[in-house]
Amino acid sequence: MKTRDDSLAIVRNRRERPAKPALTRDGIIQTALEILRAEGLSKVTMRRVAVALDTGAASLYVYVRDTEDLHAQILDALLAPVSRTKTEGDWCRQIKAILSKYMEVLFAYPALARMAMSTPASGPNYMRMVDRMLGLLAAAGAPDRNAAWGIDLLLLHATAHAAEHGTWKESQRAADDFATLEAAVAGADPKKYPHIARLSSDLMSGDRSRLEWSFDLLINGVLETPVSVREEES
Repeated sequence: MKTRDDSLAIVRNRRERPAKPALTRDGIIQTALEILRAEGLSKVTMRRVAVALDTGAASLYVYVRDTEDLHAQILDALLAPVSRTKTEGDWCRQIKAILSKYMEVLFAYPALARMAMSTPASGPNYMRMVDRMLGLLAAAGAPDRNAAWGIDLLLLHATAHAAEHGTWKESQRAADDFATLEAAVAGADPKKYPHIARLSSDLMSGDRSRLEWSFDLLINGVLETPVSVREEES
């Protein structure tokens, strides 16, 4: 049976215990980032973050919709330096520099790249990055709709490239799989696959220059390819 002194001791202990910092969206995201860097994206769950913050998972839903939203906000936080990166050169070089910085973030966290393929981003850093590239396309003379549609393609290509190569980096069998593909292309039967056999060396060639070319291709297409507007949209 508790005595009066026991009850007073409990009250004193509660009062002396340091108060937990107030929950904030930024605090939740920073904690999630720490878990990402230490344990990987698969460990970044609402429950895991709640434990790190010494609170209940239900408390987080006031600030974050769900785990998918949390992951998207993590990516946006990592894009802060990208959205503010200083670029030089002509408008095309600047766009490619921003895309390269974006891909560096995704290369560092392949799981985030895969997440970005299916989860629309909408955070302030992502929006700032997109707005900068739209401004550069406008300065280059791209029609508004071309720029609006083209920016989606540029980011999709960058994201897919990072997701693909990041996944290869993580996979234990990626090197063997790629070697098998190279052997299949190099040894393609000219009678069955005449075009693969003729272009076998080119199909597997290129590294950074191939990526640069792909961005040039897309950017030039944004500027030069007219958008056909259907009658119901006009």
